[in-house]
Amino acid sequence: MPYFDAASSAPLHPVARQALLAALDEGWADPARLYREGRRARLLLDAAREAAAEAVGCRPDELTFTSSGTRALHDGIAGALAGRRRIGRHLVVSAVEHSAVLHAAAAHEAGGGTVTEVPVDSAGRVAPGSYAAALRDAPGPTALAALQSANHEVGTRQPVAEAAAECAEAGVPLLVDAAQSLAWGAVAGGWSLLTASAHKWGGPSGVGLLAVRKGVRFAAHGPADERESGRAPGFENIPAVVAAAASLRAVREESAAEAERLRELVDRIRTRVPRLIPDVEVVGDPERRLPHLVTFSCLYVDGETLLHELDRAGFSVSSGSSCTSSTLTPSHVLRAMGVLSEGNVRVSLPLGTLEEDVERFLGLLPDVVRRVRGQLGAPGQDEEVAAAAAGSGGEESEGELMVDSLGKLCPIPVIELAKVIGEVPVGGLVTVLADDEAARLDIPAWCAMRGHEYVGERPADRGTAYRVRRRA
Repeated sequence: MPYFDAASSAPLHPVARQALLAALDEGWADPARLYREGRRARLLLDAAREAAAEAVGCRPDELTFTSSGTRALHDGIAGALAGRRRIGRHLVVSAVEHSAVLHAAAAHEAGGGTVTEVPVDSAGRVAPGSYAAALRDAPGPTALAALQSANHEVGTRQPVAEAAAECAEAGVPLLVDAAQSLAWGAVAGGWSLLTASAHKWGGPSGVGLLAVRKGVRFAAHGPADERESGRAPGFENIPAVVAAAASLRAVREESAAEAERLRELVDRIRTRVPRLIPDVEVVGDPERRLPHLVTFSCLYVDGETLLHELDRAGFSVSSGSSCTSSTLTPSHVLRAMGVLSEGNVRVSLPLGTLEEDVERFLGLLPDVVRRVRGQLGAPGQDEEVAAAAAGSGGEESEGELMVDSLGKLCPIPVIELAKVIGEVPVGGLVTVLADDEAARLDIPAWCAMRGHEYVGERPADRGTAYRVRRRA
């Protein structure tokens, strides 16, 4: 069964498995003890730290092993903010950071700090100069800025080196979340703190990395501990750490050749899916992106049903659609980009993905999407063209129609809009009442795809009223 969700967690690398089994026999003792078993464990831990530091691009004494990538992010943000609390209490992040960063930012704000979210463009990328502007316009002195190296949902690479230079000029440290990119190479630029997570590159889960450059003011969060420079309390999981470092080195050695091969496979998906399936939007930067990841959204499709159908067909993929989450809101990444969210599919290929599996995925996807659309009663292209022709009157004229989609989840509000747009004359208005958050993204996206004018939204007694003027 092809596994196409490496961005969530990569399969355990064979080197990681071998190193883990070996270290279980050799690295079980306390590395702080002076007897032979302790010294042996310490040697394994030190060797793992040196290997991981080399891959990160820092000194071994700047690197701490944590219990997860999320723990590394929380501790890194909290420690940097605490270390610079006398300088300021402002935090700058991008709008598409991992939820762990945004949760840490919310906690900081709840504790009396201030936060600026830097917006992104429709490709999910922050603009050059945007971090400099955020620092310049901050309500007070900034303690820390954070920027991911590459986005976990759409694969867009961020201009880390440029942002780091802007932060350095302002005297502000930059924390980089490198969880998605570290397998593909070290992060360039003058970053101050860096985090990563082993299970993203094929290491065991439960191991995170936190690098803090010398000279960065940092105060560990919580009670002091003698282990891991006081930054990660508790007994080190030496077998997992050894496996994480060994697999990172192995993956790096494979990544150059694999990056070229996987990029070609991803390019096939990016190019052929819109040709094979009508009304698909491929999202993310087409060039400045991770080599193994592609995301696309399908109009008139329920994301949860689509993922279940693909799973039944033997493919494991993920989604940022609100239809697949318990929150019933689109992913914050898609929302920040302002792109179509319904029927969202993220394909992230692990190392060693076979070409024939990608071809088989492309072969079955059109039928799966067509079947899901049919189940939802979505209009076909011929139906939309016929409805538009029937309602065309040549001259623009007034007319208005109300569609009540309250209580209906994506993509039903957009489907109902598509079915009635031909009932108003060109220039007429359709108002859609909806209480599903996805409508805020998907109705404007539908208008852009169909050539209609999105007039805007206004509060209603229940939900929100979205207004569309027929132009096509």
